[in-house]
Amino acid sequence: MRATYRLQLGPGLGFAEARELVPYLQGLGVSHLYLSPCLQARPGSTHGYDVIDPRRISADLGGEAAFRALAGAGLRVLLDIVPNHMATDDANPFWADPALRERFFDIDPRTGRHRRFFSIDELAGVRVEDPEVFETTHALVLRLVAEGVVDGLRIDHPDGLADPGGYLRRLAERGVERIWVEKILEPGEELPDWPVEGTTGYEFMADAAGLFIDPAGEEPLTRLYAALTGEERDFAELAEEAKLDEALTTFQPEVERLREIIDEPDMAEAVASLPVYRTYVEPEGDGADDQDVRVVEQADLPERVKEALVDPSGAVEEAFAVRFQQTTGAIMAKGVEDTALYRYSRLAALNEVGSDPGRWGRSPEEVHQAHIARHRRFPRCLLATQTHDTKRSGDVRARIGALAGIPGEWRARVLAWRAMNAPLRTASAPNPDDEYLIYQTLVGAWPLEAARLRDYMTKAMREAKVDTGWGEPDDAYEGAVAAFIDGLYASAAFVADLEAFADRVAPLGEASALGQTLLKLTSPGVPDIYQGDELWDLALVDPDNRRPVDWDLRVRLLAEVAGGAAPRRETAKMFLIHRALGLRARRPEAFDGAYTPLGAGPRAFAYARGDAVIAATPVAEGGAASPVAIPAELRGAWRSVLTGDAVELGEEASVGRLAGAFPVALLERG
Repeated sequence: MRATYRLQLGPGLGFAEARELVPYLQGLGVSHLYLSPCLQARPGSTHGYDVIDPRRISADLGGEAAFRALAGAGLRVLLDIVPNHMATDDANPFWADPALRERFFDIDPRTGRHRRFFSIDELAGVRVEDPEVFETTHALVLRLVAEGVVDGLRIDHPDGLADPGGYLRRLAERGVERIWVEKILEPGEELPDWPVEGTTGYEFMADAAGLFIDPAGEEPLTRLYAALTGEERDFAELAEEAKLDEALTTFQPEVERLREIIDEPDMAEAVASLPVYRTYVEPEGDGADDQDVRVVEQADLPERVKEALVDPSGAVEEAFAVRFQQTTGAIMAKGVEDTALYRYSRLAALNEVGSDPGRWGRSPEEVHQAHIARHRRFPRCLLATQTHDTKRSGDVRARIGALAGIPGEWRARVLAWRAMNAPLRTASAPNPDDEYLIYQTLVGAWPLEAARLRDYMTKAMREAKVDTGWGEPDDAYEGAVAAFIDGLYASAAFVADLEAFADRVAPLGEASALGQTLLKLTSPGVPDIYQGDELWDLALVDPDNRRPVDWDLRVRLLAEVAGGAAPRRETAKMFLIHRALGLRARRPEAFDGAYTPLGAGPRAFAYARGDAVIAATPVAEGGAASPVAIPAELRGAWRSVLTGDAVELGEEASVGRLAGAFPVALLERG
């Protein structure tokens, strides 16, 4: 596999429209189309995760004939599927029929309650562990795989399943050779021994972004955040508080269901205490593995809960373990991803799915070790810098992350803006954290229309659940924040100052984004490009990141890049992707070969793939001058893939010399 390209299908981008893009994507250099869910969802669905009939290809997207035509147009297809839940819709034949509903859905017979997908009552949990349910809901997908129409599957939210390992083994036994799981791994956590190619790449995203966060910025920006907001607690404490809030409110029915199995008064505290999304003790299995035992010991769990999770010895304990494990992942997702990440804005570049805002960044050595481990276990893991679920695009994240390298300048600007904009604030709105997030978002995504910022902040504030929320929106507070934003855009002095500072930050962010893109294209794993992200993409959280893509512009610019034109600012990322994917096509053996770290100091990052490829990038100011140590077996004649220059390597060469006129270096032997 050379690379995947994620398309978010929906109104305006069905199978026929996607097929028209295939020549462009082939020219870019990708090998696989990575499609959002394509089974029949609710009519008008904008995302496909609200499936109503998994036995049919979506008629709204064009039907099965059009899907097969797309799959046969020249790129292999990876398909995102949703085994955990279906929509509670009268158009869903399994939901509409009471007998089928009882068989197919995970419903408590005593109370009649829709196990939900997180907190969404309209998405009910499916009993995919039942063999009949599995066969019915997967017959079409398995047939498409068997016929070679679909080359592999992305499994949405496996943590919600009663038995993720058993489910994945069943897919493998039925002939699915390529499986990726949407699994969020916490620091130090390893993927269980499942028959999969790896995850969808959030752990790589955290490593790549963290590598470009200057460690020198942590102390001054932490002090700035505390001075602005008064918040001195660390993120872990905020996350634990948010998880417990979710257990006591949103997931109170799930907690009560657990108490009905094992009577434990501190059940809410127990489900909120796990340091990872869940453990994986399997029904009728041999008990917990070593990693799960460590997790259970770290958590603040009552003894009976610990015993049930480590070694469920009877039917009651087994039922409890299954239900407990399904619940903790949902509480982690809602408490951390959808609450705490919006309450703690010390540096919003760190506030990402799969990342830890309390952990400032990554050292080169840490990232090298992560790459080595990934190459050993999951050499075809997906490598992402942006997905349909990220809180902001990789390019926005890179710009905000660059603030860590200029903390003094950033502090001066924020304090000046707060003073300048004081007349726009009411007594309580926006609160200091919301105002600080607004400034980071403006710098990260500028130029940004006021309407997009208003929509983003409405979602961010409701997710944070501090001054407003989804359940009971505070119209007065939200209106005051919207008025504050409108006032910012109406202030010529503020906009001029913002534009000047954004112009200062943008090149720093773009250099970081190119470095992270280089890592994605050349590290162990399979590069995954999100739709439109081959050009600079300043997108915020969904639905902002699902706006229509200007495909005509991309086709035109690719013709320029492929025709040999020198890269310019607008085409720099596309140029890097096109050249690197061409290299992967020419030298597949190098990317299947060894990963060798090359010493480059704390301000640069360099490595070799096999004996035929070298990649290097600055990771902080001054990194271009960092010397890269070249081992004896890699010395000799090389060529820059990005500039065409011949490069003769001896014992040592600076990153700048390796890169030449381009910000990052990618060399090919000979």
